[in-house]
Amino acid sequence: MSQQPSMLHRIKRSKMFWPSVGLALILLFNLFFTPGFFNIRIQSGHLFGSLIDILNRGTPLIIISLGMTLVIAKEGIDISVGSVLAIAASVSAFLLQKQVPFVLALVAGLLCGALCGYWNGLLIAKMKIQPMIATLILLTVGRGIAQLITGGQIITISDKAYRYVGGGYLLGIPFAVIIAMIVFLLLYFLMRRTAFGLFLEAVGANRISSEFAGVHASRVMLSVYIISGLCAAIAGIIISSNITGADANNAGLWIELDAILAVVIGGTSMRGGRFYLGGTILGALFIQTLTTTIYTLGVPPQIVMFVKAIVVIVVCLLQSDIFRNIVAASFGSKQGKKVLAS
Repeated sequence: MSQQPSMLHRIKRSKMFWPSVGLALILLFNLFFTPGFFNIRIQSGHLFGSLIDILNRGTPLIIISLGMTLVIAKEGIDISVGSVLAIAASVSAFLLQKQVPFVLALVAGLLCGALCGYWNGLLIAKMKIQPMIATLILLTVGRGIAQLITGGQIITISDKAYRYVGGGYLLGIPFAVIIAMIVFLLLYFLMRRTAFGLFLEAVGANRISSEFAGVHASRVMLSVYIISGLCAAIAGIIISSNITGADANNAGLWIELDAILAVVIGGTSMRGGRFYLGGTILGALFIQTLTTTIYTLGVPPQIVMFVKAIVVIVVCLLQSDIFRNIVAASFGSKQGKKVLAS
């Protein structure tokens, strides 16, 4: 009995606790106010329902957020992922239109994403340009490059194999969800079962100290930006496959902001150091569930972003110890009164 309070305290201190609470509250809201939200049915051997739809539509954000987590873990940021997404999708779609085999078109799109990540990493790790400025370059010109590739037109895709990537099902589960699971497992293995994760946390916490300890910080930084670009390319291919077309103007528009939010909600600090891949997935699912809920309720498009921002702010505030102590003070908590007194 004496260990129960300490265990509860450890759970509350977990970085995944508050995003889990936020996600649970939205699901609870839908349980009462959205009829049939939790209904999952099998149709033609495939799983269908709002929960499956959230998972399926949230996969691009999940994959991009995972790559963004590694970037933020080393105290960086990548605001170009939306543009990289558009470039990769445009390259693959353009090659498919030219009758290039599916595998080659897919690999070309992924390589373009990795190359964009390499460019960002080169500017930041070698040229010492601030991450925000370095990635802003590709954010600005990226969609222009994508439009040059597509000729300013929306390219439609008829290749069945390509359409299967974002719209197919495997064992009843959307194939895009399986891709997201594979990306997560690969990154988890790389970060938690190899020395790379330790190097990344060391560089994120203190680059100079890590270099004195023998860690090649520039290579670590270069690697995480390549991974981020690769993740953006995978997300771009999934999105273009899902809509059976490459839209250079609108594909992944502003997704970089949602990705940063997902990482922060998931408990990873913008100051670098420790990071939480599992928390990032919770953060991405929180954002996608919130988006689906808002649209399901028929909220006017003009105020969707406002409602979304309010909810996200509340969740971020709940993650703050100081904010929670201030709230507790209003209910007579001794710890909260100490915070207010200080």
